[in-house]
This record gives sequence, structure tokens and C-alpha cells, in this order.
Amino acid sequence: MDPNRDDVLRQGAPVGAAAANDDDLLAGPAGASSIAGRISVLRHGLGAAAACAWSKAQMADLAQQRAELAIRT
Repeated sequence: MDPNRDDVLRQGAPVGAAAANDDDLLAGPAGASSIAGRISVLRHGLGAAAACAWSKAQMADLAQQRAELAIRT
């Protein structure tokens, strides 16, 4: 499970439902709630240490990308 991808889906569910028919309109918030629940369970299951490690890895990737960009320019 990729929490970032699922969070994007959760945020987009009500928006997509707003442009759809009545059944989709009712399903959008329920789908968003379901996705948010799965994200919450994953985050709580991983714990704070995993969240910290994930954040650190993301920052390291960002720093690497910036360094590579600086070399090219």
C-alpha cells in the first residue's frame, strides 16, 4: 500500500463524484472515507519510528535530486 497514492485517491474521490451521477455522488465520500481509514490503519501499524524513517528517506531523495540538478546547471 502506498499511502501517498491512496491519499491522492482519497482527496480526489469527492471531486470526481461531484461531476458524476447521483450514485457516484453518494459513493464518493464513502470511498474517500474508506481510503482514509486504510491510510490511518497503515500509519498506526507502522508506528512513529517508521514514519520518521520514511520522512528521512524522502528528504534524502529530495536532497539527491537537488544535488543532481545543481550538477547539470
